[in-house]
Amino acid sequence: MTEARCDAFLSGRVQAWQPVTGYRAGLDAVFLASAVPARAGDTALELGAGAGVASLCLAARVPGVRVTAVERDASYAALARRNGAENAREGAAPLEVVEADLAELPEAVKARRFTHLLFNPPYFDRSRGKASPHAAREAAMGEETPIGIWVDVAARRLSPGGWLTVIHRAERLPDLLAAMVARGGFGGATVLPLTGRAGRAAGRVIVQARKGGRAEARLLAPMVLHEGPVHRSDAEDYTPEVAAILRDGAALARMG
Repeated sequence: MTEARCDAFLSGRVQAWQPVTGYRAGLDAVFLASAVPARAGDTALELGAGAGVASLCLAARVPGVRVTAVERDASYAALARRNGAENAREGAAPLEVVEADLAELPEAVKARRFTHLLFNPPYFDRSRGKASPHAAREAAMGEETPIGIWVDVAARRLSPGGWLTVIHRAERLPDLLAAMVARGGFGGATVLPLTGRAGRAAGRVIVQARKGGRAEARLLAPMVLHEGPVHRSDAEDYTPEVAAILRDGAALARMG
């Protein structure tokens, strides 16, 4: 990967270099970061971090949180390091980038526990679809490591009572919830569907659960991203709640 461009997130509070071709983080990374219930002094681990956009948006929203980003692709990990350095804030811990496969984490990471763990895994089960011809995009979008392994690693790296936050395709929700129960020991899952417009089926879900949690599961009303039934002009038509998340770095408060 030789060519990259700098994209702005949170109204420019985060500036992230990403490849011109291949997988590029977008709205999903911002929504994922907005849903993590972190506080100053907490620690967070992102698996499959790509260029580090979600990690950097979380750090920008919650001053004092210490974030570690794991990425196996060397070129994306290099971009994440660059982005971490260029977005470093005075007095804040810099983004820590670890180049490793999530299933083979180095001992220095395996020896630690984190308050929060987040990931935006490859969406597509390739037993049910075709691979992308672009290698980098396929690595990011085609599921090579089963979702159960992602959840198992999350459970091992979280402190007791720690929070797992995931964004995924809506059709993969059964797989994700089953893994959380069977492999992770997570409870009290909260599911937030994301839909482009009112009345449409959800394309994404944000799922959050607590390690060892005993609360009842909750299915929230869908978050509608855009106002009106159709897009009528070139202007943005995000709802006020969504605009506050994408532009102002607001927390996704409805997750509770």
